[in-house]
Amino acid sequence: MKKTIRNMVLLTVPVIAFMLIGFTGSVPAKKSANEKKAETLLAQMTLDEKIGQMTQVDIAALDNDEDISTLAIGSMLSGGDSDPADISAKGWADTFDKYQSIALKTRLKIPIIYGIDAVHGNNNVNGAVIFPHNVGLGCTNNAALVEKTSRIIAEEVRGTGTQWAFAPCIAVPQNERWGRTYEGFGENPKLIKKMATASVKGLQGKNLASPTSVLACAKHFLGDGGTTNGIDQGNTECDETTLRKIHMTGYIDAIKAGVGSIMVSYSSWNGQKMHGNKHLLTDVLKGELGFKGILVSDWAAIDQLSPDFKKDVEISINAGLDMIMIPNGSAKPNNYKEFIMNMKELVAEGKIPMSRIDDAVLRILKVKYDMDLFAHPMTDRKLTEKVGSAEHRMVAREAVRQTLVLLKNKNNVLPVSKSAKRIHVAGIGADNIGMQCGGWTIGWQGAMGNIISGGTTILQALKSTAGKTTNVTYSENGTGATGADLGVVVIGETPYAEMKGDKEDLSLSEKDIAVIEEVKKAGIPVVVILLSGRPLIIEPILNKVDAFVVAWLPGTEGQGIADVLFGDYNFKGTLSHSWPKTMAQIPVNIGDKNYDPLFKYGFGLQYEIKKVAVSKK
Repeated sequence: MKKTIRNMVLLTVPVIAFMLIGFTGSVPAKKSANEKKAETLLAQMTLDEKIGQMTQVDIAALDNDEDISTLAIGSMLSGGDSDPADISAKGWADTFDKYQSIALKTRLKIPIIYGIDAVHGNNNVNGAVIFPHNVGLGCTNNAALVEKTSRIIAEEVRGTGTQWAFAPCIAVPQNERWGRTYEGFGENPKLIKKMATASVKGLQGKNLASPTSVLACAKHFLGDGGTTNGIDQGNTECDETTLRKIHMTGYIDAIKAGVGSIMVSYSSWNGQKMHGNKHLLTDVLKGELGFKGILVSDWAAIDQLSPDFKKDVEISINAGLDMIMIPNGSAKPNNYKEFIMNMKELVAEGKIPMSRIDDAVLRILKVKYDMDLFAHPMTDRKLTEKVGSAEHRMVAREAVRQTLVLLKNKNNVLPVSKSAKRIHVAGIGADNIGMQCGGWTIGWQGAMGNIISGGTTILQALKSTAGKTTNVTYSENGTGATGADLGVVVIGETPYAEMKGDKEDLSLSEKDIAVIEEVKKAGIPVVVILLSGRPLIIEPILNKVDAFVVAWLPGTEGQGIADVLFGDYNFKGTLSHSWPKTMAQIPVNIGDKNYDPLFKYGFGLQYEIKKVAVSKK
């Protein structure tokens, strides 16, 4: 009898388990070793220590360095123009190690994770390699190349100590008026899916614990590229089906690729700020999509939820934010100390449940264990030495070659002959590495001129690539072109970034048009190279020139442009954005009804094969 009952019990247990599985639809996942470590550490933490982990402080906002230890701060960042005094790779590494050593004085010795806007290279570091912005990389349609460039970026970020790159931006820009258009790979969600995966894999590597891996941060969730009239931090107006179809697909693939963090968008969806949208942040992102990493706010973004900062904290944390970026210093009211005080009060008042605090901190600690920061908290100085290396620059040069898009090549004026007697170069962008790099380079908004060491301007590249008997002359305004065999005019947008980059009129400047006309007066073929973060209105001058090349924002390695212009490599790039005829046509995107742009999505010319001399480099 006892044996029969025992057998019935043994039979019943798996049946019940099977019924439960059928009912819930899944078996609870087995916890990893790092999850168990995070849970063990969490159990030892006070409320103050937990709140400290959820606080990310900008270095310019830090009142006292020792606050990192006394307040158990979990994360630091350098955002915008918040740089150390010495912006060399060594200077950054020294600054990071200083802050990390303070963090390790805490009772539990939890290391900080330090974030930086490394959006096209470790772009706040003098001497770092600056890659083409994403709008250009999207034109390569080459996921393997994007993964390769992201690997180099990760190595150069870790060479300065920092372990968290606020990249990739996987926005799907739908209106070129938006000043962040160049941060996205293009207008097509299918392209974003591919590039998001590649970028995450490149940044995070095969193993987050590797000393050359950084924590990737997909941004900005959700719909930042679809705001009405392309207004930065604006309102995306559409139904949820459309929101998912256009703007969510990249996040699905980034999560599948294991992205460790996601940044929330400043923008709103149908009037509701994303930083307070619990449905999308918790129900969809963390629930439906199964995101297990850190959900971080954007720069002071929770301040926009209401006039009451304490209420902002309550709304954002309960909506699903795990870490809050606090850039404001003691001279402003909403600083990190107020955030910490408000958090403690809200927990005591029962307005933020401890379960929400524990979930956030567990996610943060799990990432720190995954990155092996407890065992290896300090900078690997061997990586510091590799920042800006010749090897890294060759990868960037390769990337530049593949981003270039040829829109026009009348009478095969390109490739340029290396036996030409004289080439006259003109335009504001020809000898300007700051203009080549665009925004998010050394300064937040970027700047004109020689702002970063290393790299090559387009003029320098043309001079070094031309034949020994070719004379390359230059004038910014285009004068002096008479008698040359060819004119090369480099025009386009001066540097800008978010907020300041929104623009109602994307026409070429009168100054740029005047330079083209000045060179054209010489009666020679004219090649235009456009430096731009988005399509501009070029139809008025397109028929006046013989060849037109879109170089986007290529970064420091202008040599890649000369490689292609002289025919050592063929053009490979195709448009990642539909090119509008006029401002009245914007927005214009692939799939639109009555789709009729100046150049269609995917357009790009190449040289005839017989014209190309294969490089032996």
